[in-house]
Amino acid sequence: MLLVTAAVSSMLLFTATFESTKSVAVLANAITVAFVLCALIEVFAPISGAHFNPVVTMIMAFEKRIGAVKSVAFVLVQIVGGVTGMMLARLMFLDEVGSLLAISDTARSHTYIGEIIGTFVLILALLLLVKSKSSKISLTIGLLVGGQIMATSSTMFANPQVTIARMFTCCVVGIRPLDGAIFIAMQVIGALLAYAVYRFIFAKSTQTEEIQ
Repeated sequence: MLLVTAAVSSMLLFTATFESTKSVAVLANAITVAFVLCALIEVFAPISGAHFNPVVTMIMAFEKRIGAVKSVAFVLVQIVGGVTGMMLARLMFLDEVGSLLAISDTARSHTYIGEIIGTFVLILALLLLVKSKSSKISLTIGLLVGGQIMATSSTMFANPQVTIARMFTCCVVGIRPLDGAIFIAMQVIGALLAYAVYRFIFAKSTQTEEIQ
């Protein structure tokens, strides 16, 4: 909820209130998301593992770090949290946007490959950080996501719950449902590709451990 609130409200602040250009708004959004995501991971990692992303939960279920039933519950809560966060953001800027919910008509076609790349990088980085038991996961993931917002054609959604939430806003941060559904498919593909590469990288060490 808090992640989506930050992502949506930062764009609304710069485009609707400050009337800045989209390029300035994207830069502000990247900085905002990087800072907020870093803080949220640090706060919630000890409680839930900081699962804010259904594809992260899916991959962690594959790794048997979370059970199937719990993973489904996590995804449902993530989606509800995302939509709630979007509504909170719109509530803060109600004079500019006019309503709490609206189906987006913002087209984001021809940027689909960006979601595969962005999600691939995010999931592979997270898996490697968890594997190495890094103490800097929050900082690394925050910086990575903030950077990828400015380095991918799709501006780095890389998260199905964020994508769903952004289908319900008609402003510049939105995404029309058709493109949103394709974005989610691309995110799943990117996550699965990242997991395949991760498994390939550590296949030999896993086989050695099993022999021992």
